[in-house]
Amino acid sequence: MSSQIHDHYRNPLSTRYASKEMDFNFSDTKKFSTWRKLWTYLAKSQKELGLPITDEQIVEMESNIENIDFDRAAKEEREVRHDVMAHVKTFAVACPKAAPIIHLGATSCYVGDNTEMVLRINLTNLMSKISEVVH
Repeated sequence: MSSQIHDHYRNPLSTRYASKEMDFNFSDTKKFSTWRKLWTYLAKSQKELGLPITDEQIVEMESNIENIDFDRAAKEEREVRHDVMAHVKTFAVACPKAAPIIHLGATSCYVGDNTEMVLRINLTNLMSKISEVVH
């Protein structure tokens, strides 16, 4: 029986050459915790604009940003066939009081595009490190 790590595509750029920092910055943990941070920022902004969002809901979201149940998310994604909605549902299980406001009024692009911007920042940092090595 093979170990689970051998059942998936592995890239030498991450398994052999990447620093721990870069490997983490492109990980699912980083990606999906960033989504959760974005949903929390969205809720805070909506509250400031007068939507009926409580401090309790926001605190619940903030305290579950890193509490990602990847198995549940994978199960949800198999059912809904949509990565963002799978993670909305998974976050809602961790934050039952905040469930009605998670991703409220947003589209999938809200988390997808903003997360891609974070990845772009990481690539920019990588380019500056490469530049230092070359010079």
